Amino acid sequence: MHSKISNDSINQVNNNKTENFNAVTTGSIHPIEESTDPAFRKKMMGDGYFIIPTNEEIFSPVSGTISTIFPTKHAIGITTANGLEVLLHMGINTVELNGLPFEVLVTEGQKVTTDSKIAKIDLSAIKEAKKDTSILVVITNMTKVDSYKLEKHGAVTSKDTVFSVTTK
Repeated sequence: MHSKISNDSINQVNNNKTENFNAVTTGSIHPIEESTDPAFRKKMMGDGYFIIPTNEEIFSPVSGTISTIFPTKHAIGITTANGLEVLLHMGINTVELNGLPFEVLVTEGQKVTTDSKIAKIDLSAIKEAKKDTSILVVITNMTKVDSYKLEKHGAVTSKDTVFSVTTK
């Protein structure tokens, strides 16, 4: 069942807590401003980073609860214990692929950690469809964020801490 990210949780962000985000997969990390998608590049959905993957296993960027799984399997919402709403978006314009290159390994309401494998993607199928394979990690309730920093650049693995966020 598909559900929307709750606006209620936006009001439940804990003050002055720092969250560390992991890279989600092996590849190269980039600031969201370098995304090929204008909506992400202009931060219309929030701020974050993306990975150009070289591995098909996708791990949770944070510890939290799966709040949303999009019907087309290209995006997953995660709510952290501190109340941050995190969107994991797999590929650019991959919604048009109707879920075919994605295998989601979690369910809504499931608790996850950065050790939790949450999806597998078929990079070849995404490339054959002429879509961008970027895996984006976006905080969608940025009004509750005091500061954030991309901690790493270049090559990363799924276990690398790459982004830190402090809430207001």
